[in-house]
Formats: sequence, structure tokens, C-alpha cells
Amino acid sequence: MSSSCSQFVHLHVHSEFSLLDGAIRIPQLLEKAKSFDMDSVAITDHGNMFGAVQLFDQARKVGIKPIIGCEVYVAPGNRKERQPSTNGGPSAFHLILLVMNEEGYKNLSKLVTIGHLEGFYYHPRVDMDCLKELNGGLIAFSACLKGVIPYLINKGHIELAKEKAMEFASIFNNDRFYLEVQANLIPEQEKVNNLLRELSQELSIPLVATNDCHYLNKDDAEAHDALLCIQTGKTINDTKRMKFSTREFYFKSREEMEQSLPGFKDALDNTVAVAERCEYDMEFGKYKYPVFKVEKGKDLDQVLREEAHKGLEARLDEKTEQEGPLTDATRADYKERLEYELDIICKMGFSGYFLIVADFIDFAKRSGIPVGPGRGSAAGSLVAYSLKITNIDPIKYGLLFERFLNPQRISMPDIDIDFCMNRRDEVIRYVSEKYGRENVCQIITFGTMKARAVIRDVGRTLDIPLAEVDKIAKLVPEGPNVSLSKAIETEPELQILEKEKDHVKKLLNISRCLEGLSRHASTHASGVVISDKPLVEYLPLFKGSRDEIMTQYTMDRIEQLGLIKFDFLGLRTLTVIRHALDLIEQTTGQKIDIDRIPIDDKATFQLCSEGKTTGVFQLESDGMKDLMRRLKPEVFEDMVALVALYRPGPLGSNMIDDFINGKHGRAKVDYILPQLEPILKETYGVILYQEQVMRIAQVLADYSLAEADELRKAIGKKKPEVMEKHRTRFIEGSVKNGVPKKTAERLFALIEKFGGYGFNKSHSVAYAMIAYQTAYLKAHFPVQFMAALLTQDMGNQDKTIKNLAECREMGIEILPPDINESEADFSVVEGKIR
Repeated sequence: MSSSCSQFVHLHVHSEFSLLDGAIRIPQLLEKAKSFDMDSVAITDHGNMFGAVQLFDQARKVGIKPIIGCEVYVAPGNRKERQPSTNGGPSAFHLILLVMNEEGYKNLSKLVTIGHLEGFYYHPRVDMDCLKELNGGLIAFSACLKGVIPYLINKGHIELAKEKAMEFASIFNNDRFYLEVQANLIPEQEKVNNLLRELSQELSIPLVATNDCHYLNKDDAEAHDALLCIQTGKTINDTKRMKFSTREFYFKSREEMEQSLPGFKDALDNTVAVAERCEYDMEFGKYKYPVFKVEKGKDLDQVLREEAHKGLEARLDEKTEQEGPLTDATRADYKERLEYELDIICKMGFSGYFLIVADFIDFAKRSGIPVGPGRGSAAGSLVAYSLKITNIDPIKYGLLFERFLNPQRISMPDIDIDFCMNRRDEVIRYVSEKYGRENVCQIITFGTMKARAVIRDVGRTLDIPLAEVDKIAKLVPEGPNVSLSKAIETEPELQILEKEKDHVKKLLNISRCLEGLSRHASTHASGVVISDKPLVEYLPLFKGSRDEIMTQYTMDRIEQLGLIKFDFLGLRTLTVIRHALDLIEQTTGQKIDIDRIPIDDKATFQLCSEGKTTGVFQLESDGMKDLMRRLKPEVFEDMVALVALYRPGPLGSNMIDDFINGKHGRAKVDYILPQLEPILKETYGVILYQEQVMRIAQVLADYSLAEADELRKAIGKKKPEVMEKHRTRFIEGSVKNGVPKKTAERLFALIEKFGGYGFNKSHSVAYAMIAYQTAYLKAHFPVQFMAALLTQDMGNQDKTIKNLAECREMGIEILPPDINESEADFSVVEGKIR
């Protein structure tokens, strides 16, 4: 194969991110490019850059140069004019733009953003003024038949086509604009190709040869046709629908391109030259922290240390007030742990991150916006507790900082925060105003075509009766990680249908091909990115269906670019708690601080033990109620265990029985070794939490907690070679500390078995706290609690019926609506609910 062949780059690949337009998955694209001995691949999705980071990430790994591009839409006039063209022409023309360097990437990001935010009219459009201003570092092609130059040629307006070609050449500095010939064998295209060659010679504008790829293999044309039907809401049998006129829009080799474009060798060679000119390299992993302003003369580390020490003193004063005087040793333990955490945080360069999170949580609390006590592994940080980011004392509950931030492996801390569902947007608005609206943005997520849904979509396009399609779809199991191929492998009835019925075989073949493609874009439920400069400097932006602005890259891809994301989660339970507290104050005059309620309340544990927990956070399912009746929680640690136990792993093993029998003295608790009793006592000898696995490795085998966190990860990921390394390390370390080898082996086997079910105790404690708080309100203020719950759920008929039934069960009278007395929400009237 000649060197030019190995250098050949296919342009116009429309990827899985084209949203029901391109059916090419990036990994398979790169695999095929590799088989063609290609050095470079470019993706030019229509009007977006959704796949750019994934392309860079995966292409580098296989030794192919990625080229970022976009097939932008250019308005015939001003991009802001939203009206049909006066001459009956299209509302936008296509133009290919490819990134040459850093300047080009920034300009393309800005152009694509402008298209979505300013020029959207059926498509995200730019205009000639934009191109004149933002063309640096970009190469432009005249595009397919929908480009303005091919369009004018097809209409017979050759002189106008020449003028437009010269205008583009002038904008792109006369050396970055190419006339594009394509290898799709459409008769109109072949006519355009020949006339473009004449224009090229006359105007001295070079030709470039491309292949407009919408699917990977020739055989995928049928599946792509079905995809277009799904996109346009048509069926295959509709003669007036949008349809590609050839089966040539697949990924071709150099030889196939030469066959499709005889006499265009120079244009094919120019494609190689263009690829060589594109030298942009996307930077991964360098963090771009938002700017948190501190007093002159101080740095972020200094401010963090001051705030953390001040916060810890306040926390210890609270602790003294609630539990009595603390010993000097206890105070020393807290201060030592705080210094240890601060040293790691400052060394990793994360001081600003903590200060930013603490600041917007402080704003929420000052504004009366309910904030959760914590979520995930962040509850294991004493610094987070001292800064009031979390409300869980990690030392009191034996939580580990290393489960949150591993000192041996630098990765961004991930602090997820729950806010009142109704007021979460106020916090995001505060952040936008503080760091600049251009620097703050919500994050995109993509809905994909899942196994069952794709069968239904394809069934509609093939005109298969709905009842038959529904029956086939229901043969596919529900749940995450279910693929159509696996379903067909495991379901005999699907195999029989596929074998015996041709239309079902066609349905399943097309569905397999389309499964997993991006179907639509939406806003991530919680993700917000905050940057040190306008986000458009780093990535393109997208406008959602409700005019919300979001990034064009998903959360994972944003993190790869080093941008910092924060999770602002809306939790309806916090709204219920706040409303219940307001009703209690209105009706009884009592002002309750939910964070200071007694943690050993008998009435609360009695309510849980009897399973009367409808409406109580995390505790209202029938299975959980049954578990509580068996377990009979008596202390807060039992509530923590409940959250961790009620999951598929423990439910499917003997863990729950061992725990309950141990708690009620029906079986002798076996700690295996005396030194494990302090670690496993609260869970009656059962390894329930990931933190227990880490402590066992530390105590028995001299693991550092950072190493122990690596063990915890290895167990979760079930990597055999990594586990074998840890097995040897654990057994040798334990034997060295006097543990018999057989006991060490037995222990590691237990860790391996039950550690896989292990739950993050930090998260369990935080969510058990919310569960306990809601149970406390229900136990002591049932009328106010149920009124708050009914108000929160009143838009959901099923939940309202369930809540009303619970009120009757509790003996709470529900008064009918009254034109004189009813309020907008459910209200409390003399011990009754109206």
C-alpha cells in the first residue's frame, strides 16, 4: 500500500452523536480505519461537536491521528433572521470546517456555540460575518450537495457559484478553502464534481476528495434508512419520505475511493495534504480551577486551613454542648485528623475546590435552602465536616478520609450535594453570578436507544403490527446493561422467532445495528461545570429544548479536559422536611432544628421496628418494611446498616440472616480473630461496609489506608490479576503479624466474597440520617409530616392515593376542600389535614 494510501483520511464521518443521523460508533470506525492502514480520521457531525473528546481519547490509544471538524449550517443571510428564504431556497447551507490548531479549535467551538445560541432556525446556523471573524486555524470545504456552491451549480447559477467560491477563498486566506468532490455516485453529485473541477482550474482553488459517511459498512445502509425513518417519524413504505438515493455513504478504502472518483487522483492526494495540516492536540488532565477570590496577601491553602480550624472549633463546641465536656485526647484526635487531611488536600491542589463548595453551601444555608447532611464518600472527610459541607462527624462513625481522597492517586474530589428540589436552581444562579455566567454551565447527557425501545422504534418504521412488536420487545429483559445480542442468546423464543419469521429477523438485525446510538440530548440531572474563563474557550455549548444552556460534552469528557464539575442534586425529601418544620412551627409554635434532634429517640425506632414507614426516606418499600420488622432497629447504627443491607448483594446472600441472628443473640458472633472485633462489632461479625474491608487490611496486613482503598477498588472491579497481587500481599502481611496462614486465606476469601457487596459507609450514614429525620417527624408530628408529604406528591395521583390511605391507617382525618378555608397546599387544621 502506498504511503499516500496509508495517510488517507476519510472526512464527513457522521458519528453516533449525530442524533439519529449518523450510525457510526467511534471504536468501530477506528478499528476499520486501522484495517485500512489509515493514519488519520475526522468526524464532522452536523452542527455539533458532541463526539470530539471521545474521538481524541480513543484514536490516540490506537495510534490514529484524530481530526475535529463540524459540518456547520450557514444562513443565506443574517443568522438571527428566522424566516423562510425569500427566493424559496433552503434556510441554511452546509460547510465543512476542520481544526488545524488551538486557535482553530477555539474558533470552531465559538462558531458551533453561536449556531445554537444565536442562529437556531430549524438548524444551528452561523453566517458569513461569523466566518469572517472566526476563521483562524480552520480549513473549509464547500461540502456536499447541500453546500451553497454545489446548490448553485445544480440550479445552473455558475457565475453565482464562482462568486461564492471566491468569497470563501478570500475569507479563508486563499489557502484554507477547498472545493469538495464526493464519492457517493449520485448523478447530481457527479455533475457537480465535474463542474467543480472546472471551477478549480479557473479560480486556482484546490479540490479535495471526501466520502460523506453516515454508516460504517455498505450492509448498514438498510439500518441507516430505518434510522432516518425514526428521525422523521415515517415508515419504510412511505414513498414521499426522506431517503438516501444510493448505498454509497459508507466508510471506503482508498481503492474504493479511486473507483468511485476516477480521474480525481489530485483531489485524493489533497485529502492527505489536508490531514497533514491538521495538527491540533487536545489537552487532557490539566485542571482548570474556577477562580476563588481570597484576601490580598493570602493564598487558597492558607484560607482553607484558617476556615477549617475555625469550623472544627465550632463543631467541637457543639459536640460539648450536646454530649458534655470533651477530653484533651479527644480534641487532639480531631485536630490531628484535620491536619492530616488538610496536608493532603493542599498537596493535591484542591483547596480552591473545597472553598468553592463550602461557599455555595453557606449561601444555601443563609438563604434558608435545605441542604442534605452529605452524600457519598465526602462524609468521610473531617475538613468537609468542619467547613459545614457535610453534617456527619466522620470520627464518631468511623468513616475514612482515604475512601474519599486517596493520597496515592491524584483524582478530583467528588462532593455531591443534595438541595431542596424546589430551590436548587437558586444555588446554581448564585454560582453563575459569583463566577460569571459565561463560566458556569449545566452539562449535557445523551439518551440512547435501549434494547426494548429500539425494537419498538424499528418495528414502527417497518410497519409491523404494534401488538406483535410489543410482544417481541417484552421478551427482552428489563434493567441496566441489557443488550439485544445477550437477550437473543438467552431467550429461546426470540431465537425461534428470528429463525422462522423473515420480518422478525430483519427487525432484530436492524435493531442490533442501531442499539445504543444517541437518540436525544438532555440536561444532566445534577452536573454543573464551573470554569476559570468563559467555557466557550474550552468547548462548544448547546441550547436545550427549554432554552437551558449546556456543554456539548458529557460529564466524563468534561473531566478529561480538566474542567471542574459539581453535582447539585435536587432531593424532594429535603423539601418535605422543610415544609413539615414550617407546619409544625405554624400549628404548635415549636421551632425545631432538625440537625439537633436526639439521635436515640425510642418512638422513632419503634415506628421503624413496626414498619410504619410509608413516606419515610429510603424506608418505605415493602421489602424494607419487612427487613425492619425482622431487624428491629434500636440505635442509629442499625439505621445505617439498614441502608447498606437492603441491596441485591446482601439480599441474595446470607449476610442479612447473619446480621439479624447476631443482633438478637440467636447465633454466636464469629469475629474470626480478636483484633477484628472492634471493626466488625457494630455489624455482628458481618463485613458490610467497604470501610471495614479497608480497616481489616490495615490492622491485619499493615496496609496503609491508601493501599487499602486500592484493595477495596480491586474487589469492586473484580480484576483477577490485581486481586491475586493483593491476595499475596494480604496473606504475607497477616502471617508476618502472627495470623495463621489458613486463617489469613479464609479471611481474604471472605473479604473477596462479601467485600464485593460492601457498601460505602459514608453514604450509608448520611442517608440513614435523612431517613432517621423523616421517621422522627412522622413519629412525633404525624399530621404535619403527612400534610407536607401530600403537598409534595400532589402532582402524582398514585402517590396521593397511597398517602391518603396511610393517613386513614394512622387515624388522621382528611377534610374535604373548602372554598373559604383551603390553601394552595395541604394544610393542618386542628389535628386534621385539609
